[in-house]
Amino acid sequence: MTESLRIALIASSRFPIRQPFAGGLEAHVWHLARALAQQGHAVSLFAAPGSDVDFDCSSLSVCPLHLSSTAQADISMPAADFMAEHHAYLTLMLQLGGADAHTFDVVHNHSLHYLPVAMASTLSTPMLTTVHTPPTPWLESAIQASRGQGTRFAAVSQHTAGAWVHSGQRFTVVPNGIDARGWPLGAGGDGVVWFGRITPEKAPHLAIEAARAAARPITLAGPIADRRYYAERVQPHLGADVHYAGHLTQHDLARLVGSAAVALVTPVWDEPYGLVVAEAMCCGTPVVAFDRGGIPELVSERSGCLVAPDDVDALAAAIPVAERLSRRQVREHAVRRCSSAAMVEAYLSIYRQMISARNDDIDDRLLHSPPRLRTSGASRQHQRTSATACHGADIPDRPSVPSVRGDHQAAS
Repeated sequence: MTESLRIALIASSRFPIRQPFAGGLEAHVWHLARALAQQGHAVSLFAAPGSDVDFDCSSLSVCPLHLSSTAQADISMPAADFMAEHHAYLTLMLQLGGADAHTFDVVHNHSLHYLPVAMASTLSTPMLTTVHTPPTPWLESAIQASRGQGTRFAAVSQHTAGAWVHSGQRFTVVPNGIDARGWPLGAGGDGVVWFGRITPEKAPHLAIEAARAAARPITLAGPIADRRYYAERVQPHLGADVHYAGHLTQHDLARLVGSAAVALVTPVWDEPYGLVVAEAMCCGTPVVAFDRGGIPELVSERSGCLVAPDDVDALAAAIPVAERLSRRQVREHAVRRCSSAAMVEAYLSIYRQMISARNDDIDDRLLHSPPRLRTSGASRQHQRTSATACHGADIPDRPSVPSVRGDHQAAS
């Protein structure tokens, strides 16, 4: 039996990891945590309060920031949300490097914050950082300033890895995976579906235009992340042929997607991965998507159609073409390409490589300790005084820390 690992997952301090998910990153971390726990690993999750830890996963929490009125009134005081997030990650990293230094076998960072990367070298525990987005200024700054010391990097697609290539770091590509059991084969239907965060860069208004051009009813689902955009570009079109189903749980969303003829995917930016593509295909629902970002890595002629970015007419024309594909073959394609099992095994392999490399490094330093330097007489006297002062002190092999495995078992 493979030895279980103690894994700390770092997610967003702003959004809880629970259904319905705020976005693809939150959904990914939830699925990864659940899959690791189901394999018997002790998982601890750092995320916003209210996260779902009902699947044998404990929580890593930090004390909230309580600034004095004087500090809040200072001219250097940034936005409250920025300060709270900074404090949360600073406290977490100091905790992982201090009291919890021997609690975990590996730390897996999924956050978009700069501090976990900037402070990775302070940890004795190996860290993996997965990038889910194109480069951001704060994270790029942290990588440049730290030179990537203390963390290994992974990317969710070849496209995303390519976007970060100028950082000088090596990115192992581990495509996001989904649990096919949660996205069962659906019977399809006459209408089309669009789902995801409702924002300008996801452009559901283009999906509405394409559905109308193809004379198909369309159902939208997902969180309204930009209310002004929704009010101006989506809400005025709602009616008999355009329906907004709301922000659905994964079970209800899978049922909706499985009942659609085709799923439209309309980003006007380069999607790092395209989780909605994997989820739709897993339901057997063919995808018609703009050819950009990481989406072409997922869609083949057996599972959908790719059209030129922003070409609404081409999007509409591809709907009946994609609809003729075998839904069973679409699902089989998704299971092969987007399996959570493959994702988890890839991450576990990286974890164990990092743990082994860290252990080898420790062993090497113990076997090849640096030579004692010749010092002046004054320094030798100082050394003798220090040695006398430490003689007989009770120094434990490692600090006493709370048992995460105990927390893990209590949560089950």
